[in-house]
Amino acid sequence: MSTTSQARQRIDSLLDQNSFVEIGAKVRARNTDFDLKLTETPSDGVITGYGVINGNLVYVYSQDASVLNGTVGEMHAAKIARLYDMAIKMGAPIIGLVESAGFRLQEATDALNAFGNIYLKQATASGVIPQITAIFGNCGGALAISSAMSDFTFMEEKKAKLFVNAPNCIDGNSESKCDTSAAAFQAKETANVDVVADEATLIEKMRELVSVLPQNNDGEGFFEECEDDLNRVCSSLKASVADPAIALSQISDNAFVFETKSEYAPEVVTAFIKLNGATIGVVANRTVKYDENGEVAEKFEPLMTAKGCDKASEFVTFCDAFEIPVLTLTNVKGFKACECCEKKIAKASAKLAYAFANASVPKVNVIVGEAFGSAYVCMNSKGVGADITIAWPDAKIGSMDAKLAAKIMCDGKGADAIDECAKAYEACQNNVMSAAARGYVDEIVEPEDTRKYVIGAFEMLYSKNDMSPIKKHGTV
Repeated sequence: MSTTSQARQRIDSLLDQNSFVEIGAKVRARNTDFDLKLTETPSDGVITGYGVINGNLVYVYSQDASVLNGTVGEMHAAKIARLYDMAIKMGAPIIGLVESAGFRLQEATDALNAFGNIYLKQATASGVIPQITAIFGNCGGALAISSAMSDFTFMEEKKAKLFVNAPNCIDGNSESKCDTSAAAFQAKETANVDVVADEATLIEKMRELVSVLPQNNDGEGFFEECEDDLNRVCSSLKASVADPAIALSQISDNAFVFETKSEYAPEVVTAFIKLNGATIGVVANRTVKYDENGEVAEKFEPLMTAKGCDKASEFVTFCDAFEIPVLTLTNVKGFKACECCEKKIAKASAKLAYAFANASVPKVNVIVGEAFGSAYVCMNSKGVGADITIAWPDAKIGSMDAKLAAKIMCDGKGADAIDECAKAYEACQNNVMSAAARGYVDEIVEPEDTRKYVIGAFEMLYSKNDMSPIKKHGTV
C-alpha cells in the first residue's frame, strides 16, 4: 500500500462510507526554486475536502507524506486555509490528519507566511467550531504549534512524533535517552495529547468524539434520544467514586464516557458523558486509578496540582465556548505542597477559578468527599458560580480539616483541649448540614440517587441565560 493511498484511506476510514468530496485536487506548487518545477506535487501534498461522520458534516485535510515528505508550502497551506474558511462559514468541525516533515525549505519565506496564515485561521475558528488534530507520523516545529492550537489532539502510539525541538536537539538529551517526541512522553508529561492508540482505534475514537460534540458555538449543544432510565439507581457509585473514570460510567447514559488527557495529571479526570441524551463535560478529583484488570495502578491524595488545575481550566473553557454544561465531582482538601508545584500553583488555580466563574453554561457541583479551603472554592463551588450544589450525606465542607484547625486555634494548649476543639469544629463547621444551613449546599442526596438528581438539575438549568458585563475579554 502506497503512502498516497494511506493519506486518502485515513479519510475514508474516518468518514461515513462514500461521503468524502475532495476539494482542490488539481492544486500544485507554484514555487520553482531548487528544481521544484521538476518535481510532481499532486494536490501539493495535502488532500482536502468534506464529508460526514454519523451524518454530521465535517471538513478534513490529510497530509500526503509521499509528496515532498508532506512538507507545508504556500499552496499546501492555502488549501488548508480555504478549508478553514468553509468550515467556519458552514459551522462544522475541522479535522487534520497530520504526517509532515514541517516547513518546505525550498519555499522559505512563502512557507513561513503560509504557516502564519494557518495559525490565523485557527485563531479565528477557536471557540467557533471544534478543531481536532490526529498525528500519524511527524508533527514537528511549526506543525506542533498548529496541533496545540487545536481543541483535541490524537496521536498514534508507535509511529507518531510530536515536537517543537527534536529530542536530539535538546542539550544533554538524545532520542535513545528520552524520546520527548514519542506519544508516551507527550501524553504523560505534556498537556498536548488527549488520546493515544493504534491507528484504527484512533480513528474510531475521533468518530466517537465528533458524534457527541456540537457542530459549532451557535447551537444548543448535542442531544440525542435517551433510552436509559433517568431514575436509575447507581448502587455501586459510592464504592467506585475514588476513580471517576469508573464512577462516571454509572452516572452516564448507557455507561458512555469519553475521557480526555487521561495520562496527564491523572489526579483530575476530565471527560464527556451523556445525561438524558445531552453531552455534559465533567471535571472530577481522583484518589485511585485502576488498570484494565481492576487492580489499583496508582493512588493520589485529594489535592489539586498545578497540572491538574491547567488540565481542568482548559477543559471548562472549551465546554463554555460550545455551550456544554459542566458537572464536577468534588473531593479535595487542599493544594499539593512541593517546590515544583509552588512555582505554578497560584496562577494555575487562579485560571481554574476564573474558568468556572467565567463560564456561563449550566454548572452543577456534587461534593462526594472532602471540600476544604481555597482548593474547594476553585472547584466549581457556590462562591464562584455553581448553579446547583449537591452533597452526599457524609461530605465534609469547610476551611480545613478539623484536627488541623484545632491545632491552630488551640496553639499552646494540651492534647485533650485540641481533641475537644477538633470535635467541636467538626460538628459546627465541617459537616454538610452546617454548609446547607448557610445555603452553600442546595441538596443532600444519597450516593445511589446522584444520577436522577443531577439530571433534574440540568433539566431545570436548560434555559439558563447568564449575561456578563460587556468587555472584550478577561485577562486571567
